Amino acid sequence: MVKNTEINLSTLSRDLKKSPSDAVVIGVGQGADGPVLLDNPLTARSAEALADSLKALGITGAADQLVRLPGLPETGAGVLVLAGVGKVSASKPLAGEALRRAAGSAVRQLAGLATVALAFPTASLADVEAVAEGAALGAYSFNEFRSSTDGLKDPVRNAVIFTELAGQKELDEVLKRATLIGRAVNATRSLVNQPPSHLYPETFADAAKDLAKGLPVKVTVWDEKRLEKEGFGGIMGVGKGSARQPRLVKVEYSPAKATSKIALVGKGITFDTGGISIKPALGMGDMKSDMAGAAVVLNTVLALAGLGLPVKATAWLCIAENMPSGAASRPADVLTMFGGKTVEVLNTDAEGRLVMADGIVAASREYPDAIIDVATLTGAQLIALGNRTAGVMGADSVTGPLKAAADRAGELVWPMPLPEELRPSLDSQVADLANIGERHGGMMTAAVFLREFVGKGKDGEQIPWAHIDIAGPSFNNGSPYGYTHKQGTGCTVRTLVAYVEDILAAD
Repeated sequence: MVKNTEINLSTLSRDLKKSPSDAVVIGVGQGADGPVLLDNPLTARSAEALADSLKALGITGAADQLVRLPGLPETGAGVLVLAGVGKVSASKPLAGEALRRAAGSAVRQLAGLATVALAFPTASLADVEAVAEGAALGAYSFNEFRSSTDGLKDPVRNAVIFTELAGQKELDEVLKRATLIGRAVNATRSLVNQPPSHLYPETFADAAKDLAKGLPVKVTVWDEKRLEKEGFGGIMGVGKGSARQPRLVKVEYSPAKATSKIALVGKGITFDTGGISIKPALGMGDMKSDMAGAAVVLNTVLALAGLGLPVKATAWLCIAENMPSGAASRPADVLTMFGGKTVEVLNTDAEGRLVMADGIVAASREYPDAIIDVATLTGAQLIALGNRTAGVMGADSVTGPLKAAADRAGELVWPMPLPEELRPSLDSQVADLANIGERHGGMMTAAVFLREFVGKGKDGEQIPWAHIDIAGPSFNNGSPYGYTHKQGTGCTVRTLVAYVEDILAAD
């Protein structure tokens, strides 16, 4: 189902002509006094002449600006490309995310070329990794449902990173990590981009098995019979209205020398009509992306396994299709969740928290060091934080490191509170709690609901937990930008991998 090809990454330290390419890309920044040509491998004479011509060529250095010029003999390429990196300062080094976005933007916009050389400033291994990661994220396309690809441009297949650090042994690991991160994010994108006619609970479970092949992970699937028997009332309650019955998928990576244990729970609503509380038709097609959280946690665990990190990581994919039918849950129904708590369903379009509750209880029973759930949970997230910034809520011991990891990974995440006054709004007259509460601050109310299902650890204290709402940033309905393409973005995979790396580094 996921048929991504990968970009080949390599490095070069000297003469660009030794590695012929179709285009050589160099960076231009927005300086205080106009465009600034960044450090590059051109001869001093060529660089000076080019720098003097930037304004006349209409080049500003703005992010995503890409200008093609005839190639120079010294580069061995037919095209010289000037790529904007955004604002720069002589007193402040270029941030890794600026390099990542510039490289990704260039590779994305240069689709149709086979090989590009990326000559951005790379003073450190982290800079090289940012450029490599950007290239891997920019080289993406999703064309598997087209009967013909005539007229479409293939993504760039080879990226040569020009850096004086080429030849260092550590670069092998840098390029390996960038490749694995690119693979995980792009696989997430492709799952999100699948049409609901092809991605539904059973096929999503099959896709998880396929993606896990060759990796040291174990995949276990609960079908509807096992879910019913074991009491997963949230997943069954949401999924029973569809002819395509729900699934729970557990993906376990358990290396022998694991020093930490983390559980990741993902919302996998393969299509969300709203159920009986049906959504308006306008924009409903975007609800194919309501399984992005499950795709994120799946590919995060697979990336951790590919990197061989010493962490026990388990992904719980809570998968269902929310459809209206004679068998669907109704407003006022009461569901008994996995673990025994009862929930009155006041709105069947607040279904994500129901399937996630089951997954969180299941994850809690294995006593992980932390539980992180990822979900396209609320429209309120977009109102609060917009289309590109995810909200993170929960225990400070998890949300703080998650924010730091997101900053390092170059993703936008913002911590939000969980006000205690929201909890009474979830009280039900007939059950333990209701699935909706206070409308204002709905993103936080949903997180307060999920917190009710987080279990206690072996010490008797609640397991450290965080909830990430990716309703906006998981799906790009606007124009492409940086390394971000239209539709599925694969957001928070990088953050979660960085979070685990940080935990391990602190041990």
